[in-house]
This record gives sequence, C-alpha cells and structure tokens, in this order.
Amino acid sequence: MNFLQELLSNIERRTRERFRSTGGDSDDKKASLSQLASSCETLMQRGGEASQILIAQQALKRYRGLDDADRLAFFEMLAEHYAADSDDIHKAYRDWSEREDNATLQKLFSVCEPRRQHLLRRLNLCPGGTYELVAMRADLLRYLKTNPELAPLDDDFAHLFASWFNRGFLMLESIGWNTPAAVLEKIIRYEAVHAIQDWSDLRRRLDPGDRRCYAFFHPATGDEPLIFVEVALCKGIPDNIQTILAGGEEVAPGEADTAAFYSISNCQSGLKGISFGNFLIKQVVQELKRDLPGLVNFVTLSPVPGFAGWVDSQRKEGELAEDDEVCTALDRGSWLNDKAERQRLAPELRGLAAHYLLEARNARGQPLDPVARFHLGNGASLHRINWPGDTSEKGCQQAHGLMVNYLYEIDRIEQNHEAFSREGTVVCASDIRRQAKTGRKRLASRDNA
Repeated sequence: MNFLQELLSNIERRTRERFRSTGGDSDDKKASLSQLASSCETLMQRGGEASQILIAQQALKRYRGLDDADRLAFFEMLAEHYAADSDDIHKAYRDWSEREDNATLQKLFSVCEPRRQHLLRRLNLCPGGTYELVAMRADLLRYLKTNPELAPLDDDFAHLFASWFNRGFLMLESIGWNTPAAVLEKIIRYEAVHAIQDWSDLRRRLDPGDRRCYAFFHPATGDEPLIFVEVALCKGIPDNIQTILAGGEEVAPGEADTAAFYSISNCQSGLKGISFGNFLIKQVVQELKRDLPGLVNFVTLSPVPGFAGWVDSQRKEGELAEDDEVCTALDRGSWLNDKAERQRLAPELRGLAAHYLLEARNARGQPLDPVARFHLGNGASLHRINWPGDTSEKGCQQAHGLMVNYLYEIDRIEQNHEAFSREGTVVCASDIRRQAKTGRKRLASRDNA
C-alpha cells in the first residue's frame, strides 16, 4: 500500500510540474471564470489519467475561487455551451431511421447525452471530486429558484448522483459517544429536526444505553454523513418529544418493546432528491430487530411541518372562520399551561389534523405534508396523532404542537408502499379515520353557515 501511494504521488508531482511549465497553474493569480472555462475545455480533451486528475483538481479549485455572480455565469455556460449537439442528434436519428440496428441506436443514445455530463464525470476523477460536485450542486439549487432555465443542468447532476450514490455504495455506521469528534461535530451541525444545543445535549442523545444513532456514509465523501437517524428505545409508543430530548430515567435495552425514530436529518443539500431515508430506516429496523429481538414496535415520532400553514390557508380561504374557536385558542397559546383547555381542544384539533393528513393533497395528488409523503411512501402507516406532542417554539410555529407516530410493520411495508404509490392510499389506524370525519364536519359546517 505504501509503495502504491508513493507511486501515485510521484506521478501526480511530475504531472503537476509539466502542467505548470505550460502555464496551466497560476496560484498567484485570482481565479476567474475564463480560467475555469479553459480548464473545462482542456478536461474535455483526451489525455493521460494523471494529467486529467490534476486538471480536474485545478478546475474545482478555480470554481471555489469564483464569486457568486461568476458561479451563476459558470452554470449558464454549462447549460448553454455544454448541451447536446442538435446537428449530431439529427444525423444520428437519420442513421438509426435508415438502419435501426443496435450500433446506430447506441450512437443516437450517445449524442443525446449532454456534453456536461462527460465534463462532470471528468471533474469527479480527482480525490474529493465527488464531494466538491455535491457542494457545486448545492450552489446550483440556490440559483435554480430564480433561474429555471438551469433545470436541465440540475437534471444532469441528479442523473449522475443517482448512480454514484447507489444503495450498493452506502455504508451504514453506528454513531456513538466514542465516535471521532470530527463526525460528532457534523452530527451537531446537520441536525435539522430538533437542534442539538451543545455537547451535553449530544451526549444525552448518544451515550445512554437506550439511545441509538445510525448514519449512511459513502466512500467518496469520507467522514461526511449523508443522512442520519436518532432512535430512542422505549416502553410503549412515545407521544411527545420533550420527554425523549430531556432524557432522564433510562430504559434497559432488553426491556424496551419500541424503537422510536425521532429525528431524521439529510446532511448534504446538494443531494436533494437522491433518496436515502427509505433505505436507512428499513436497514436500521433490521439491525435493531437482530440485536434486540424483544422489540415489537418500530415507529417514528414525527413533526407535521405543514399543518400550521394549512390551518392558516383554510382561514384565509374561508374554509374555517377567522374567529373559529379552535384557531383563536391556538393563537392565544394559553393551552400550553392550561390542562383543561388542552382537553377541550384536543378532539377538535386532532380531527383537523387527521383531515389534513388523509385528505389535503398537493398538485400531484400526494399528501400535502412532506413528512407524511416520506413515511407513507416508505411503506409506513399513520398510527397515531399526538397533541400536544412538541411544545417547543418551533413545534408550535410549524404544527401548533402536533406530532405523529408512523408505524413500520416489517410484514406490511411493501404492501403499504404499493397501496400508496399506485393508488395514493393512506394506510392508517381506524380511530384516525373517525377523527378525520370530525375535522371534515368542522370544515363543512363553515360551508353550511
């Protein structure tokens, strides 16, 4: 191994010297868009692998040196000048129309591929190139909101990433308090559901015997996690997040009957749309079931991030009265400290929530709530609506304190997934169906007023 590393190092050093002798390297000059464009054109030409690696490194370095405006200009250049050649496509199509054999069909496929996909593959040659390209796509996604003409370029990134981050390349790792600090720091930084306040807070989530954390890594991204899930081992299905986050009395793993997935965080914004979560949860269920055969329930304790916004929209659209008693009570917030008011509001609020989760749909006919789409699409069922389940400021702002348990039943995951993906069926507990009728009546009563 040392001999191989030394050999590769010598090849890279000699190639760098030749590259510098031709004026290809200019560390003392400010990176510019024209220099990056030149590197990309050079990279598209034939050359030895060692020189290609060095040119790719230089191109990525120059990209990092660009300011915001030049990065946008770079993406515009890729979208326009590195597209597929229309003349080549027409010619290849004519050839295929005349002969319709495998050779002409392959040629047609080849010329239809945008040149920028080849460029991205070349940029990926150098060490760390994959992670650099993930960061590059994160930039692209920011520009995409105001520059929709860049969508084909984003499709190319997504197409390549779907192959590079194939499930077969992902490595599941258990994260514990003894995991290297460099990784733990990233867990703190990337936690997206329930913010980790400090190292003590992290320790409460990782160190006790009734806590677990698992993450997917990829060989090309080193110690950068792609996604991770935090798990609490419990007796019974938990109904609020504050108890879990606070810690306290520890449950002996052998006595636990429930594994609660209470936080799932995607770590790399540049991998948006590349699905990892479904693989992660299903594999973690298998790992836990093997290690702790006494576990019988595998559930989430999930936020409902779209609920508060949906309630507001129903009021603005007149589906709920502006002075609706449930809504005004939520606005006051006195339920946080008033047990009697919580008991009074609970049936009505759960009814609205059940209606939202079962019947509110987006333009594609899918559940409006993004977390619901994720878990139902994974094959989970909607098991229970918990209110109040999250009394934190964030929980109240996005969901009026609502949380949900999604249930993963190993023997029914595929069946539920098929029902949801083919027919849009939301598999749920019978009492949630009844609660949804209460919510529907509340909306209907406004229509009849």
